[in-house]
Amino acid sequence: MNKKIIAGVTAIVLVAVALLFFNERIDAGHEGLRVKMYGSEKGVQDVSLVTGRVWYNPLTEMVFEVPTYVQTMNYEAFTVNAKDGSVFTVDPTLSMKIKDGESAKIFKKYRKPIDEVLKNTLVNHIKDVYRIEFNKYTTDSIISRREMFEDGVQKKMIAFLNNEGFILEQLTSGIQYPETITQAINAKNTAIQRAQQAENELKVVEANAKKLIVQAEAESKANELKKQSLTNLLIQQQFIEKWDGKTPLYGQSPAFFKSVDK
Repeated sequence: MNKKIIAGVTAIVLVAVALLFFNERIDAGHEGLRVKMYGSEKGVQDVSLVTGRVWYNPLTEMVFEVPTYVQTMNYEAFTVNAKDGSVFTVDPTLSMKIKDGESAKIFKKYRKPIDEVLKNTLVNHIKDVYRIEFNKYTTDSIISRREMFEDGVQKKMIAFLNNEGFILEQLTSGIQYPETITQAINAKNTAIQRAQQAENELKVVEANAKKLIVQAEAESKANELKKQSLTNLLIQQQFIEKWDGKTPLYGQSPAFFKSVDK
């Protein structure tokens, strides 16, 4: 009898000692989520939102570490239709974090680890946000009012994630236009660039022409002034200033000046 008692006590002690080794250290930047696996409130009954070491009963409980820091999720690209039927490609990247104290709420709703919720569960909801917003705009209005469109997407995404227990830090839509639209935009940009180049070349030609005109007018005026200044008296004066003292011979007899017919 004593042996049975001793064996029973020993077993209890061994189980108690074993249970002491079942603990989980909750690192900084995480919330500790202790889950009751049995009982009337199976799923989440007790939650430890602490850093440090959490003790638990492995027979009836599980402990999860839930990251509360910002995580960036680069989702796979998907297509969505605008109001007029054009097909756009969206390649979204979202940076978000769990709101403090909301990990238990998220676990109760989805019964999945947080990383699985972020990678898979939220995808369809994120697609729905884009579909709703795209259906409000035609292709032209999306292009011409891109900032307004993006602002609408972001507001809806913030509201959706907030309701799910997350905080959106940053959103990049990565929108790609339909190929026909891209070609049209490229053609338009090419035409604008060529028109600008032609305009610049015309300005250069006009500038060179004006320069030639100014030079020609300046030369014409200079020649006119020279012509007006060359009077008979001025010519005679210049002759006297340069005369070497010898009487030049014009015709059959010497003379100082040669008659100039007007």
